[in-house]
Amino acid sequence: MSGRRSALAFWGFVGPFALGLLVFTYVPIGWSAYLSFFDAHNTVTPTEFVGLANYVDVLTDRAFLDSIGTFTAFAALVIPVTVVLSLALALLVDQVRIAKTFFRSVFFLPFACSYVVAALVWKSSLFSGLGSGEVNTALGWFGVDPQAWIGTVDPPLYWVVLVTARLWLQLGFYLVLFLAALQRIPAHRYEAAWIDGASPGWQTFRHVTLPGLRGVLVAVLVLNLINAYQAFDEFYNILGDSRGYPPFARPPLVYLYHTALGSGGQDLGRGSAGAVVLALVIALATLLSGKVFRRAG
Repeated sequence: MSGRRSALAFWGFVGPFALGLLVFTYVPIGWSAYLSFFDAHNTVTPTEFVGLANYVDVLTDRAFLDSIGTFTAFAALVIPVTVVLSLALALLVDQVRIAKTFFRSVFFLPFACSYVVAALVWKSSLFSGLGSGEVNTALGWFGVDPQAWIGTVDPPLYWVVLVTARLWLQLGFYLVLFLAALQRIPAHRYEAAWIDGASPGWQTFRHVTLPGLRGVLVAVLVLNLINAYQAFDEFYNILGDSRGYPPFARPPLVYLYHTALGSGGQDLGRGSAGAVVLALVIALATLLSGKVFRRAG
């Protein structure tokens, strides 16, 4: 009887979440994979089977391949900076003896902010244009000419806007992960290292702190990799305007958005094929990076 009650209690808590996950995640994924094998222009119930033609079109489309290159550049900029800064901030907050909860909350707060809202703030307030924008105002104090951050392609100053927006939004989340891991490292390991002659600086960090953070470090790197592949809101809302979205700096999800929901016709079959390819790339990159990071650790 107690076992049945436990089972009912378990499904009472887990059931609604599992049902929502099935209906709003797995069913759409399965239907998207189904659509990728059909000519699905302006319909989600296609009848014309085209096999792998949509996949061939996507994989031979220069725009899609360029979007993968955009992801690579974005990931190469964001991931190492995020890991280094979030770990450094976690180490600083961990040393605080007064109001540690306050500092942790302050750094975590931007993570609760909408990516769309943050992108609009970055675009309209901080990097709004040549004659305005808080960043250009600050540069003027040092005699630096104002810059057209969003519209400048050579050099690609728009990366400054995109990367700083993403860093502001996600640093606090990873800081909390690192901070929790730091507090789980036993104090006696540091004491043993000091007895063995390790200085309470780089040597202690390298031989005690860093090995203790190995598991969380792998998780942070993998999560960053996945999130970089899925970048959409900041790209679309910062670079897009009434004239449309520029051809440069178009990540995979923006490409799929224009393919599946573009004004030239809703090619849901081709868009679904691109989504499946992107999902496979994310899965493969996640598995490979996890193995590489664990082996390196």
